[in-house]
Amino acid sequence: MKERKYFIISAFIIFLSFSALAQRVNPYTGKVILDSNYVDTSTTMVWASANFSYQIPFGKGYLATTFKHNLNIGANVVLKTASNWTFDAYFNYMFGSDLKCDPEEIFGDMINSNGDIIDGNGMKATIYPEGRYWSFGAGLGKIIPVSRWKNSGIWIQNNFGYFGHKIQITDPDNLTHQIEQHTYRKGYDQRSGGFCMSQFIGYTFMRHKRVVSFYAGVEITEMWTKPNRNYVFVLGPTDALPRKFSGLISFKIGWNIPLYEKKLTTTLYTN
Repeated sequence: MKERKYFIISAFIIFLSFSALAQRVNPYTGKVILDSNYVDTSTTMVWASANFSYQIPFGKGYLATTFKHNLNIGANVVLKTASNWTFDAYFNYMFGSDLKCDPEEIFGDMINSNGDIIDGNGMKATIYPEGRYWSFGAGLGKIIPVSRWKNSGIWIQNNFGYFGHKIQITDPDNLTHQIEQHTYRKGYDQRSGGFCMSQFIGYTFMRHKRVVSFYAGVEITEMWTKPNRNYVFVLGPTDALPRKFSGLISFKIGWNIPLYEKKLTTTLYTN
């Protein structure tokens, strides 16, 4: 039910973005352009952006079978050429993911017959496991104008990079010696990583007034990961383990902050 709620909100935001920008609007003045004349504003630009997304895992790999949906914050720097090709570098950090798997699949024999972990005082331990992901890389894209303002339009991207994920285990009382942070905990966090790629399609809107430059759309990320610690307590040695496929469907919105623009303005007239 919660996933459906977030999906509806994300889809509504993306719909509003496309609908609001369908008019031929001057991105520098905010006024609707008359057919009598318009300005071709396709320029070389550099911008930085901050983004937020809601992500849903799929597949049968380590990430998809271990974690539920999550939230993501990210940043990237984009170079756009005058012909609307884009080149970008990015970093993402993902958090807030609850576990999909049973605790026994993480902690093994540490779980007693009641399904609990016992701390150093013989009491039920208070432990909070959740997902942490991170990714970085670079990519190539293309902005396809749908109006006469050439810096804005449908944005298609392909990115390639590295994707890592692990189980963040928090023991706020520091009483559970079996998962002491600097020794045994690393044997349970199932840290994994590997190659990833992603495809994004959405709309980007670049405006002279910086606070209203943004993009929104849908992104699909594919990754092939395996544990990258030498030994995981519930899995044993990891050298022979295969890479497995997982994916993420993301509903993303970002704020663009223009850093540089090469002025190139051509006024055209029509009858």
